[in-house]
Amino acid sequence: MYLPPHDPHVDDPMRFKPLFRIHLMERKCATVECMYGHKGPHNGHIQIVKKDEFSTKCNQTDHHRMSGGRQEEFRTWLREEWGRTLEDIFHEHMQELILMKFIYTSQYDNCLTYRRIYLPPSSPEDLIQPGLFKGTYGSHGLEIVMLSFHGKKAKGTKITGDPNIPAGQQTVEIDLAHPLQLPDIENLRDFSELSRIVLEVQEQVRREEQQQQQQQEEELSQQAASQPASPLGGEGAEGEETAAGAEGMTQDKASGSQPFVLPMGVISRNEDYPRTCRICFYGTGLIAGHGFTSPERTPGVFVLFDDDRFGFIWLELKSFSLYSRIKVSFQNAQAPSREAFDEMLKNIQSLAT
Repeated sequence: MYLPPHDPHVDDPMRFKPLFRIHLMERKCATVECMYGHKGPHNGHIQIVKKDEFSTKCNQTDHHRMSGGRQEEFRTWLREEWGRTLEDIFHEHMQELILMKFIYTSQYDNCLTYRRIYLPPSSPEDLIQPGLFKGTYGSHGLEIVMLSFHGKKAKGTKITGDPNIPAGQQTVEIDLAHPLQLPDIENLRDFSELSRIVLEVQEQVRREEQQQQQQQEEELSQQAASQPASPLGGEGAEGEETAAGAEGMTQDKASGSQPFVLPMGVISRNEDYPRTCRICFYGTGLIAGHGFTSPERTPGVFVLFDDDRFGFIWLELKSFSLYSRIKVSFQNAQAPSREAFDEMLKNIQSLAT
């Protein structure tokens, strides 16, 4: 199991925890041992479900129990998972979320199903190298997010989840066609000024989507009326040229840097964020109640700091998430094709819902 570093130290390396091991014997025979718990290896079972999927089951879950009962198990988990004790956590809401996570994760007793995930494919036009990132999520602690690029959009997909937003959901979406011009450093401290800029872009995006929808409806009406339309119309070609020009301009801007500071009132788990950034974009972040109830996409700001770090300001929550690249070499994790990667993203999202 790959575990993120202790909250909120996103730049620290990942931690590793063995969950099972397989002994290959003679005559193609094998024994499986569960490594979960604190009493050493014990009898387990592995089953191949289908291609790129298998499940594990512990046959001796009593090895996972502690003499001090659930209370001792919780305190041990807290030290390992969070690097602190319950007495260190004064915020009642945070205590509640941590307890929910413990109950949720411990109920499976290492009876788990594993599915293959691919690393996102990259292209020279990408803003930065796509991949896996550790991110701060307030009282939920650190979570793993996969950043991938899809034309004029970039997506941050949760690989690990929490009681509000499960793994597989698209936590942030970045609109690469709408870079944001931040105010100067003094005005940037004013949250209302940043909010005004973001909401203006949100309204612009809404109008553009409305126009695009109307245009598509008109094209469908024309087709229905048997009026052939040239696939190489002047407007389409001009639109492509404009998009390409905007992409080039974005790349130019991304090579520079500008001063950055969080506006007053925006909460950050990690105050050690970079004080300069390359470029910012309009984006949306997914928020929901416990159990993924009433999910909605809300406006925010994607902040690119450097090749290995980015941030997201959640406007409605007045919160800031800092993300740092996971620098682990995963063998044989590349997708065989873009289509295979897109199919995988759809699959993990459907599992989450």
